[in-house]
Amino acid sequence: MTVLQFVSALMPVLAVFGLLVVLRMPATRAMPLSLLATAAMAFFVWQVPAVQLTASVLEGWVIALTIVWIVFGAILLLNTLQYSGAISVIRAGFTRITADRRIQVVIIGWLFVSFLEGASGFGTPAAIVAPLLVALGFPPLAAVVLALIADSSSVSFGAVGTPAIVGIGRGVEGISAEMIQQISVQAMALDILVASFLPLIMVVILTRFFGPNRSVLEGLAAAPFALFGGLAFTVPAWFVAKFLGPEFPSIFGALVGMVLTTVAARVGFLMPRKIWSFEQDAESTSANIEADNIPLWMAWVPYLLVVALLVITRLDFLPLKGWLVATAVSWPNILGTDVSVTAHTLYLPGTVFVLVSLMTIFLHRKRIDQVKQAWVKSVTSLGPTLIALGASVPMVRIFLNSAENSASLSSMPIELATLAAETFSGAWPLFAPLVGALGSFIAGSATFSNMMFAGLQQSTAVELGLSEQVMLALQMIGANAGNMICVVNVVAAASVVNLVGKEGQIIRFTLVPMLYYSFGAGLIAMLFLA
Repeated sequence: MTVLQFVSALMPVLAVFGLLVVLRMPATRAMPLSLLATAAMAFFVWQVPAVQLTASVLEGWVIALTIVWIVFGAILLLNTLQYSGAISVIRAGFTRITADRRIQVVIIGWLFVSFLEGASGFGTPAAIVAPLLVALGFPPLAAVVLALIADSSSVSFGAVGTPAIVGIGRGVEGISAEMIQQISVQAMALDILVASFLPLIMVVILTRFFGPNRSVLEGLAAAPFALFGGLAFTVPAWFVAKFLGPEFPSIFGALVGMVLTTVAARVGFLMPRKIWSFEQDAESTSANIEADNIPLWMAWVPYLLVVALLVITRLDFLPLKGWLVATAVSWPNILGTDVSVTAHTLYLPGTVFVLVSLMTIFLHRKRIDQVKQAWVKSVTSLGPTLIALGASVPMVRIFLNSAENSASLSSMPIELATLAAETFSGAWPLFAPLVGALGSFIAGSATFSNMMFAGLQQSTAVELGLSEQVMLALQMIGANAGNMICVVNVVAAASVVNLVGKEGQIIRFTLVPMLYYSFGAGLIAMLFLA
């Protein structure tokens, strides 16, 4: 690669960080400019044909619409529950367990996110938990940042193991199911040592940047419980990966963790001495919380239905998944190119969200005017999201589809990853997770990152005499870490809590935890494993 070609390959990263993070432009302006810059460099420098670029943009628009459908469903569900009074009841329920916001972050922000990731993936956790945290009284920016950081370790086994089974399975030619399981166990072993500290990082970010006293010490005061919450997920997930395989570590690990931490909070185990809360919490009273006399269990029924439907529609041994996947709409060989796209319509989580919202109308006995308000509010909030995703996703597809060119180059991500492997070969375990993170950051999918880079990680390990199992585990962890700063996830999560325009600020918060997670795992691997 020439210097100009290197800049072209890196343009999506440079544009997104330069415009969103450094210049602090809103995504509605930054992403169209990033798309134009990436397309121009791909055409003039990478020599990608115009028809390939056009096909990639059309593919991106189809994918963007599927993401918008998920965002719409999440917003609609939240608005439906707010108008029915269920959110107020749920908030009261958590207050009865503990009024300490730091503990709520561990239980909801860390463990409930992990459970939703294991059950569904597809950006569902942040889309559901970020607005739930806002409804429970968390600042919107804090809610999005915490949900994105939490949606990390569990991503290895998101959507019932898809990043491991499909991502690694298709990324490494001829790999066995036994090897995928060993890699999964290795990844969780590293997570026990590194990811277990993420809840503590989340709590410290909460108290330092969103608390009334802007105090790190107030976050550290909850360190025993936060570390307990981290281990309550990673340790059970390791056992599940070892003895059951890669399908259920995130689901069962999070379930065990939620039970353990909820019981611990109720009995006061490892709890901080003083309750920590936001300034506005003092203004809330229990007198206005039991809205519409909905019992707590009924308020939770919609979320339980979401979880149940997500799980049963993603289990291979049940026929429902096959039926829903069969409804997919495909557009093969767009404009005669090798670019194709498939929209899974009824299989998308957004369909589940909308279905449950409709069921909630009857479950919570909502009035027609409440239903109308929820739908109107949800639809009218989608404008900026359409602009941001309508530019960011096509940019990603141009980047990924750039192997079709007249410059005798591989695709942009493969050229970048190969250059990184050659440059940092002496300390490759330390930098290997960043390749996985690059894949997730750009592609918006840990599964796609693993499919794209697992083969490169394996061949690099063989060439350098490193452990293939460890390097592929680092690829998985890097892909998880990239999920925290993934531009598509950030735009979607910001949209559901009405923070469009704050995407760069969100990434500035999540970038440091992402680097900790990547380099922490890489350093342990380099010193003790590889």
